[in-house]
Amino acid sequence: MPEENSYFVHESSYIDEGVQIGEGTKIWHFCHIQKGAVIGRNCSMGQNVNIGSGVRIGNGVRLQNNVSVYEGVELADNVFCGPSCVFTNVKTPRAHFPVHGIYTKTYVAEGASLGANCTVVCGNRIGKSALVAAGAVVTEAVKDFALVAGVPARQIGWVCECGKRLPETLRCSCGRQYREEEGLLHKETTSLSQENKTE
Repeated sequence: MPEENSYFVHESSYIDEGVQIGEGTKIWHFCHIQKGAVIGRNCSMGQNVNIGSGVRIGNGVRLQNNVSVYEGVELADNVFCGPSCVFTNVKTPRAHFPVHGIYTKTYVAEGASLGANCTVVCGNRIGKSALVAAGAVVTEAVKDFALVAGVPARQIGWVCECGKRLPETLRCSCGRQYREEEGLLHKETTSLSQENKTE
């Protein structure tokens, strides 16, 4: 457990017992972090965020207002969830036939961004540095670096690790270069500025 006052929780928020919160994390107004949740370092939880029991959230994650991360969902490092982004954890919910903790898993990989008001149907993996457009409904797995949009979400391009849409050359203006192989994208180089720093 981090030392006292190594993270910030607004007085209007509720933190249940058994929660772990990393150093530098900020939890703002009207949030509820449920028992057993693990939140990494330097995260930001906007207004009215709910984190379900046992949920694991990596370092540097940013959850904007009105995001609920339900039990069964895991967010890797540096994931961004836009305002009112929605996760589910049961594929065929019935009020009169509760599943009693048997949830379908969803994993959001490192650096992925989920746009405002998008919905991620449970049981799918969102790939590394992928970008889900605002309002999209994800019903199947999203590849690393993929840009998906629509209802249901379909891939419409590729995005760089830095977030910019990639041109046909697959070379970003930041200097990163990619190659496509068998329908998957692979990063070949880092940004020019990063390369210069290592010389």
